[in-house]
Amino acid sequence: MKKILPAALALALVAPAHAQSLAKATFAAGCFWCSEEAFEKVPGVVSAVSGYIGGQKKNPTYQEVSAGTTGHTEAVEVTYDAAKVSYEKLLETFWLNHDPTVIDRQFCDGGSQYRPEIFWHTEEQKRLAEASKAKWEKEKPFKQRILTPITKATQFWPAEDYHQDYYKKNPARYTFYVTGCGRYARLDQLWGNLRKK
Repeated sequence: MKKILPAALALALVAPAHAQSLAKATFAAGCFWCSEEAFEKVPGVVSAVSGYIGGQKKNPTYQEVSAGTTGHTEAVEVTYDAAKVSYEKLLETFWLNHDPTVIDRQFCDGGSQYRPEIFWHTEEQKRLAEASKAKWEKEKPFKQRILTPITKATQFWPAEDYHQDYYKKNPARYTFYVTGCGRYARLDQLWGNLRKK
């Protein structure tokens, strides 16, 4: 069973020299199961934790968030080794793994709890996120406007343990969900060959 490792704990468990190069990033791209899979496959990522951000209630449950009453969105908190992977690379992973042409939904999941969003932790992350959004607005292979907001990070609440690494623990159910939701088909339609690089 996977232990949830928020960024602060992950930082404490590594050697001091290595800890200095660790940083955290937070992204909402619809279902956090899918976001977790995308980021955990990026070399240099130490962990990707599913959870909730952007709402008012402390320590919300999945049932509360999925009801759309707390203001949170499903997200992942990524702990990464900045000496091995850049924040720009994480931003690219984010863009190519969500539909930026809609708000308050992603694929078959509707409601503000599935809204896509970049949550920045430092002024540098904010600058880089805004630059990446401007870049994709110019270079995107689709006609629709990019609507994904960029917001200052607030308290991140890790989701229940059964949500962590769901794609690994329940591969058949996960594949059924992703396929049935049309996630990859829509991403390929939007981004085309950019997703294959």
